[in-house]
Amino acid sequence: MNEHALTTPVLSARASLGGLAQRLVQDGLLNETAMQDAIAKSQEKRISLVTHLVASNLATARDIAISASNEFGVPLLDLDVVVADPDAARAVSPKLVLKHRVLPLMKRGKRLFLAVADPTDLHALDEIRFQTSMSIEFVVVEDNKLQKAVESLVEQADAAMPSLTDDDLDLENLEVTSGDEGASADALARDDVEDAPIVRFVNKIMLDAIKKGASDIHFEPYEKVFRIRTRLDGILKEVALPPVQLAVKIVARLKVMARLDIAERRVPQDGRIKMRLSKNRAIDFRVSTCPTLFGEKVVARILDPSSAMLGIDALGYEPFQRELYLRYLAKPQGMILVTGPTGSGKTVSLYTGLNILNTEDCNISTAEDPAEINLPGINQVNVNPKVGLTFATALRAFLRQDPDVIMVGEVRDLETAEIALKASQTGHLVLSTLHTNDAPQTLTRLVDMGVKPYAIATSVSLIIAQRLARKLCAHCKSSIDIPAEALKKEGFDAADISTGFQVYKAVGCSQCTDGYKGRMGLYQVMPVTETIGRIIMTGGSALDINDQATKDGVWNLRRSGLEKVKLGITSLEEINSVTLD
Repeated sequence: MNEHALTTPVLSARASLGGLAQRLVQDGLLNETAMQDAIAKSQEKRISLVTHLVASNLATARDIAISASNEFGVPLLDLDVVVADPDAARAVSPKLVLKHRVLPLMKRGKRLFLAVADPTDLHALDEIRFQTSMSIEFVVVEDNKLQKAVESLVEQADAAMPSLTDDDLDLENLEVTSGDEGASADALARDDVEDAPIVRFVNKIMLDAIKKGASDIHFEPYEKVFRIRTRLDGILKEVALPPVQLAVKIVARLKVMARLDIAERRVPQDGRIKMRLSKNRAIDFRVSTCPTLFGEKVVARILDPSSAMLGIDALGYEPFQRELYLRYLAKPQGMILVTGPTGSGKTVSLYTGLNILNTEDCNISTAEDPAEINLPGINQVNVNPKVGLTFATALRAFLRQDPDVIMVGEVRDLETAEIALKASQTGHLVLSTLHTNDAPQTLTRLVDMGVKPYAIATSVSLIIAQRLARKLCAHCKSSIDIPAEALKKEGFDAADISTGFQVYKAVGCSQCTDGYKGRMGLYQVMPVTETIGRIIMTGGSALDINDQATKDGVWNLRRSGLEKVKLGITSLEEINSVTLD
């Protein structure tokens, strides 16, 4: 009886052991009592049994790996002679690699091979299988070598992201909110806590773009790469290549910030983010998502209200062009159209004009899609076709609200054009944009839309066509000699060439981007004179209008660009890239 009482606890202890623990006891690495104690302590510390045994010097990593390989019938590999496949490493997020201490080794079709030290950790394998949507096969490795490999992999992932330091982020003043003022900030706060590294990374990218003066940020997912680029002075530049497995989280963070539907990934969405840098300065981002083959691409356009406060002198108008713009802004009625492709600075030109007109005695209303820059003192309306608030609807509402100045974001259809023209005929100054290549084509484009020629001739008063060109860096630009014959072919007249001027080229230094720093406008400012009005009403072409405008002394975009070359502000190469010969 006494003998049975003595043996019962030992049998119970042996019965409670299983799997790797039992195999280690059978192989003589530990006795049952020591193993039971090791199991209890590993559970208390919330670490794996293998890690505890190695850290406590109860067994060597090599002996444990051999026993595990024999017990589960899986290969034993030496990590010192194995090189992990980068594609496999990108398949599993660094967070899971660190959490479960596994090392992705290689991919073969839909199979992912992992190196593990503890094959009994089924929870880790299930979580990785769910995250990757791949079947998991594992090999056994030594725990201490696995720990070093995992730390090295995570360090490489961190190195692929720009360094994030408190010095770089104005953490005291930085405040990020959605453009939807009625939305709660609880979701943003929760997201900040749950995934702080992603939050800091996105904030860092956005702040760096603002500091550099970028106009757009592109977050682009591809099959094996996640690329982030910023548009600086009109040119896209790659700024970061985060691990591709972080693409979904980065995009989700941006969508949360912009109050977009995170679950909806099949259709494009538009939103807005406000980043408050200090008490006196806030930057808006207009966010657009678009589903692509490998995930959602996000483009954030940076809308800096200070750009509308530069003043007309900073925009690059020639003195006589500036006087024309100011003269027609001062008129009580008429229509001013600004034309050019997307990203040519039309919005800044319009907002600069509105800022000049924004006085106490002037009632200004704008209809935009969307309002890019908030200007106090101006009544701004975001059009929303889904609920019936179109440009035309907004214009009709404005005309019942005693307006002095009306700005329409874009003339897109005949209805909007007719209402805007009628408003300009009834004592209102109307400003708007149109997508055409130059000023003469704007008038024929309105005719093509169905607007009556006489309405155009009597309503449109001034057309400004524009482009943006990069300015040469003052620190590194270098003079070059160009033969007179070559200058003549570029468009310089004989008087310019005989007078003599210096042409400069881009070089590049630490204070610029490829030899350029900043941009300025090139303008064609064309008043619609009585003569041009007659050409329109008699069915004249854009070429006829252009010939008459040239006779009237109007500079085309090419002529404006060549003037900037003469002054040494930009290069001939840059002008050739943004204007036609």
